[in-house]
Amino acid sequence: MDVGIELREVLLNRRAGNTTEGGYRHRPEVFNLGTIEFVCECRRSQSLRVVEAQKHRQIEEGVTKSTAAATAGHADLLEELKQQLAGPLLTAISDEFSNFQKTVIAYQNQLEYAELKIQVLEERLRQQRIAKYGPGSEKLSNAQLELLELEPGVSPAEVEAESQRESPASGRKPRRKHPGRQTLPGDLLRVEKIVACTPEQCQCGGCGGETTVIGYEESEQLDVDPAKYFVLVTKREKRACKQCEERGVVAAPLPERIIEKSLVSDQVVIDTIVSKYCDSLPLYRQSAILQRDLGIDISRGTMVGWVMCVGELLTPIVGVMRRELLGGSYIQADETPVEVQMHDGRGQNHQAYLWQYGTPGGDVVFDFRLGRGREGPKQFLQQFEGLLQTDGYSVYDHVGGPKIVHAVCWSHARRKFVDAVKLNPQDLAATHIVKLMNDLFAIDAEAREKNMDHAARHGLRLEKAPALLDKIRAQILEAQKNTLPQSATGKAANYTLALWSKLTRFLEYPELELSNNLAENSMRPIAIGRKNWIHIGSPQAGPKVAAIQSVVESCRRRKIPVREYLATVLPGLNNFSIHRVAELTPKA
Repeated sequence: MDVGIELREVLLNRRAGNTTEGGYRHRPEVFNLGTIEFVCECRRSQSLRVVEAQKHRQIEEGVTKSTAAATAGHADLLEELKQQLAGPLLTAISDEFSNFQKTVIAYQNQLEYAELKIQVLEERLRQQRIAKYGPGSEKLSNAQLELLELEPGVSPAEVEAESQRESPASGRKPRRKHPGRQTLPGDLLRVEKIVACTPEQCQCGGCGGETTVIGYEESEQLDVDPAKYFVLVTKREKRACKQCEERGVVAAPLPERIIEKSLVSDQVVIDTIVSKYCDSLPLYRQSAILQRDLGIDISRGTMVGWVMCVGELLTPIVGVMRRELLGGSYIQADETPVEVQMHDGRGQNHQAYLWQYGTPGGDVVFDFRLGRGREGPKQFLQQFEGLLQTDGYSVYDHVGGPKIVHAVCWSHARRKFVDAVKLNPQDLAATHIVKLMNDLFAIDAEAREKNMDHAARHGLRLEKAPALLDKIRAQILEAQKNTLPQSATGKAANYTLALWSKLTRFLEYPELELSNNLAENSMRPIAIGRKNWIHIGSPQAGPKVAAIQSVVESCRRRKIPVREYLATVLPGLNNFSIHRVAELTPKA
């Protein structure tokens, strides 16, 4: 604004009595020329300050523009550097990250493998300790087995006692209700023994008269009459005619015997057979018992002759049983090892095998073989074209006729998972699979409780089993993915999945059993017996022993008393027509 104009406005305001700048009111007598000069100087200074401020603003705007330009230049340079280094730098970083990721994954895999390997080694160690301390140690924990290793001279009785002891963490199991006092069979002979009252009890304590018997307090105990040996004297009548002396003397015919001209009766021979093959009592012990109780010295060699004679007599009967078995539609098979003396100068026994073939509820035939190869079942079964149920042993895969149907046993598959649980009780996968398999066996158990025939049982299986089988297979596949192949669970899963089609054949054939347990049960007398009679005397004795075992086991299955059967069949069998041998089988 012009100074003159401002001065004029001040003068006008002065005349009007208005205030001047700063809001102060000037008195007229104070306003003079000095005041005007002072105001003009102030306005001039203010103008100079305004000009300087404008210059400063222009300088700042220039600096700002320069800074913005510099910033823009740096950004362009940085972007250019990024473009130049983007390829190599990102590639290097990506490679480094990929290598790091691979290293982490490798360490994770090594850790998982180490954990699984430790589990396998712990299972093997537990298995060896169970084998060392006996079946009773299966119930012990790993910590308890570890303590047994530190305790010298642990007896099997101590192990069994420890396994029966309840752990503090487990709750008390509910006590099972006692079934009551066992009753003795009603068909057993009753021999009464009357116990009289004492003389004091026979006299009345009141009047002094004699008391009267009004009844008896009865109790029963099973008693035994020890075996009594005696000499059987057989006298045959001899007759002659006094009037016709030329006709000579006639004698009553000799009764038929098992062993002609033997020093012992048929019952002694039969008792020897039953004691060895039913009671697992070896011949040398039987010989020692006769010497101890009777003072009679009958050598073991003599008894061996009796056994071989009986085996040879029973061989034709077992041959008929074999033909009848192959003529059927369903066979269960299994095998078990037996030691055989070879008499070849080496002083070592040879491991041979007894192969068992049978039908549930029917006859059983044992076949002796020196080996465990395919030739044994192949020669026995020949062209059999029915159902063959076995374990997972591969030699059964290519035997029989072209139409044979091969099924396998669920008990063997279940047993492998049970063993895995025994080795590692924390294995939840194996535990769940065992539970599902138990549910599968419960279907057949229900059918047995309701006395169902094969057709009704088949309907029950088709109703409940398929969904359960899907669950079992899914659980096994999951367990197979999460375990090492060499672990107990891994082996069980591989075994079961490899045989799955043969395991599920019971859905197609109503008569097929879930398990091969009947065949295994037939092997138990042999497994117990070989711990006592140890071995078979020679390879030539093997088929005769197999014949005796076949008859004994068939009688057991058919609930036929073995002594009575042998006493009926053996005497005179050597003279029996070969065409009528079929009349003498346990089935007949």
